[in-house]
Amino acid sequence: MKAVIQRVISASVVVDGETVGEIGRGILVLLGVEKGDDESKADWLAEKIVNLRIFSDTEGKMNLSLVDVGGGLLAVSQFTLAGNCAKGRRPSFDTAAPPDEGRRLYEYFATAARRLGTPVATGIFQADMQVSLVNDGPVTFILER
Repeated sequence: MKAVIQRVISASVVVDGETVGEIGRGILVLLGVEKGDDESKADWLAEKIVNLRIFSDTEGKMNLSLVDVGGGLLAVSQFTLAGNCAKGRRPSFDTAAPPDEGRRLYEYFATAARRLGTPVATGIFQADMQVSLVNDGPVTFILER
């Protein structure tokens, strides 16, 4: 399971001209699910993300978590994170989870984050989505489990 996380001032996802998910201050998660991923990886990732101390305290140091600042999480499925661009000119998606399994684990991840007390908004799995964000910092990390 791979995630690109971005600390944001705001983020939203639009499908067919309609906003389907949005948050204010918080974390945008672009989530890629690969073959062999399971619930334990999704649980680990959710716990890591909501407790990762990437928000500034009163002294300007990254010392506060999403939980500490009461922020939201916007989870967007992104199977292209499983893309391998090492050979040729067209990415290979051989390691991407099949769609049914990808959807199941993406939804499980969102539920796991909610169980940790975090407000979670989502995109729509397999939809053509337009994601907008105001990156705060910018602060961006890549997590893989």
